Amino acid sequence: MKTTKTILISGASIAGPALAFWLHKYGFDVTIVEQAPAIRPGGYAVDFRGVALSVLKEMELLEEIKKFETRAGKINIVDKHNAKVGSFPDAFTSGELEIMRGDLANILYEATRENVRYIFNDSITSLTEHNDCVTVTFKQQLPCDFDLVIGADGLHSKVRTIAFGSEAKCVSHLGLYVAIFTTPDFLKLNMDGVFYSTLGKRVGVFGAKEGTEARASFYFADKDIPYNYRDISQQKQIVREKFAREEWKVPALLEMMDNAPDFYFDAISQVKIDSWSKGRVALLGDAAHCASPMSGMGTSLAVLGAYILAGELKEANGDYQQAFASYETQLRPMAERCQQMADGAEWFVPSTWLKYWMSQLMWKILPYTPWKNMMIEMPNRIANSITLKQYA
Repeated sequence: MKTTKTILISGASIAGPALAFWLHKYGFDVTIVEQAPAIRPGGYAVDFRGVALSVLKEMELLEEIKKFETRAGKINIVDKHNAKVGSFPDAFTSGELEIMRGDLANILYEATRENVRYIFNDSITSLTEHNDCVTVTFKQQLPCDFDLVIGADGLHSKVRTIAFGSEAKCVSHLGLYVAIFTTPDFLKLNMDGVFYSTLGKRVGVFGAKEGTEARASFYFADKDIPYNYRDISQQKQIVREKFAREEWKVPALLEMMDNAPDFYFDAISQVKIDSWSKGRVALLGDAAHCASPMSGMGTSLAVLGAYILAGELKEANGDYQQAFASYETQLRPMAERCQQMADGAEWFVPSTWLKYWMSQLMWKILPYTPWKNMMIEMPNRIANSITLKQYA
């Protein structure tokens, strides 16, 4: 069996650099290709729960990540007059460790950039598999052969589309869209948060960076709408049109959107495919099993998957098919449980008047009921539902 040594990873967000960290540790020659010109800053808060924290500790990155920890305080629900009408239970929206996505991506980049070859501002255009390698062509770089290719390039994975088929076959839309961007802390929230909702829409503002700025989020329910996920101006226009007649602080937030240093927009979706690997190509993170932001588990799954995949490749001694199969067998049950957690998306942004009324009532009484503990504990149980092998 030929030893697999050269590995190309597509995607330099979370899953890709986390995998590169372990692969280098185990002696692999790793290259990461990223279509963005640099590590992307900003973004939303991401959480870690359960066993994933032990992986960060083993990577000796846990204390560095804690330096950038950002945890939401109380979260109120308000009406159009900014009067409180309900609240979320404490710890409802954040895990055991919360950090901004951009800060985490930069930490992982700094931990790998000296030992991993990064190619920015480029992307894969084709994959041709041979008996002993994969020939990869790029938009900018010359073609190159690699033993294995890993798609860690997110919900809209280019690697998945090339190797596994069209996105329509793999991605299930949950009927929601979300936009997130940075604003000044004009509501003086410090690290607290606030939500305002109307039928089929929810707007949130959360304090960030120790209260020096804030993150605005716009959720809305809709069926599949046509948009280019790389066209930011088109995406902003969609948000403007959807929220044009809304009250509360929405008009001010829409004005701030144009001057935001970052902007994220996408359909809230899940990835469900029969296998995470095909020949010498495998998928990791959201590219393989996106559970959607509604689960709050995507980052933990990415870090766990990176640890397991690298470890199995180390132990396989060239038998990459066995490594891919073992990686999927270990992680898929947890990934599917995380996807099931997102089934309550309709209650977060109700699209009927009855569900809207019931959800408003639920958020009012939830902090005072035993249900709140169950809703907080369930993600933690799932986050601890996997037992990791020791590969070192």
